[in-house]
Amino acid sequence: MKKLALHWQILIGMTLGVLWGIFASSYGLVDFTLDWLKPFGTIFINLLKLIAVPLVLVSLITGVSSLSDISRLSRIGSKTIGIYLATTVLAVTMGLILVNVFAPGKAFSPEKREEFKEQFAATTTQKSTDAAAVEQQGPLQPLIDIVPDNVFRSLTDNGSMLQVIFFALLFGIALIMIPSNKAAPVNDFFEGVNLVILKVVDIIMKFAPYGVFALLAGLVVEFAGDDPSAALELLLVLGYYCIVVIIGLALMITVVYPILVTTVGKTRYKDFFKGIFPAQMLAFSTSSSAATLPVTMERCEQNLGINKEITSFVLPLGATINMDGTSLYQAVAAVFIAQAYGMNLDIMTQIGIVLTATLASIGAAAVPGAGTVMLVIVLQQAGIPVEGIALILAPDRILDMCRTVVNVTGDATVAMVVARTEGQLHPPIEEPA
Repeated sequence: MKKLALHWQILIGMTLGVLWGIFASSYGLVDFTLDWLKPFGTIFINLLKLIAVPLVLVSLITGVSSLSDISRLSRIGSKTIGIYLATTVLAVTMGLILVNVFAPGKAFSPEKREEFKEQFAATTTQKSTDAAAVEQQGPLQPLIDIVPDNVFRSLTDNGSMLQVIFFALLFGIALIMIPSNKAAPVNDFFEGVNLVILKVVDIIMKFAPYGVFALLAGLVVEFAGDDPSAALELLLVLGYYCIVVIIGLALMITVVYPILVTTVGKTRYKDFFKGIFPAQMLAFSTSSSAATLPVTMERCEQNLGINKEITSFVLPLGATINMDGTSLYQAVAAVFIAQAYGMNLDIMTQIGIVLTATLASIGAAAVPGAGTVMLVIVLQQAGIPVEGIALILAPDRILDMCRTVVNVTGDATVAMVVARTEGQLHPPIEEPA
């Protein structure tokens, strides 16, 4: 009997997790689920975070050092960043067009706005405080933050991924510049470590269906509590807004990325989608591009045929700076809140939202909820009441799951495009259905 492919196992785990969450909310098993099931989801996330930094460090060093010359690194790097920025600007623009056409914010009544403000007052205050700390920094602070003063401290913090990437790039470039006979032992060491880390990924992914089940079960009971109808009622109130965001995200996955994959990548989108599907499912359940990175890299190399030289550079960089889904969400959410408050944003203000959301997406950590903090900065730049963020906090976790799928799909798309233009695509390894 054939063993089910990983993506089917994850999909089954997700479905059972949602069903259990509804059952637990209906029959008074909320505490049991939170105390005895959800922790296994947390353990699974911790396992993925455990290998995120070493994976990025080692894969980038081996990837950069394998390029053999600085000019090639410069060409691939500029191409990668250019495409990332282009897709992000396109995502933000698409989000603004949709939210202006459908105007979901105008469906809110004043009574409902006050209810949400009161319910999420504490969370809103915390997000505003976090954003204020970021905004008080100087204009070049993001550049300063990229350069670590202690690389070992950066290696102990998943939130310092840009610093890890900077060090890995510097280390890899230095390996290219020293004599090859001296660099060979170092390259061999990191190649060996990389193989070990990838094997650790394989071990962890054996537990993915169970971890995903626990994550989704915990999410549903936290959302619904002891009243399963509460989740449905809340989603219906904010459903219009959610639909607009999801339409934008769906257009990225069904229109923008397929065009890039089929025209530049010269690959059937069906094959691309099948190859990346497990990473998309994991992204949906974890809401973390960084946590999904090991699986994204594995699927791109084995199932899409992208050379490791490309994946080890493009994907870790994308998990940090390429947030198409997050940027689109920030554009929709900002205008939605303005509409809810009866504000009409002029064209220059909306252009400002495009620029701010694009830059904010580069600085957003690849972890759940980071986009919400960056959204506050977008709101402040556009002169939109920050407390309006309370209106969108309820469905944000679900939308976070959806936009992370777009982020991960965008990373894989750019990796395929860069690989094709560099002649680095080869026949993928076949996986049983």
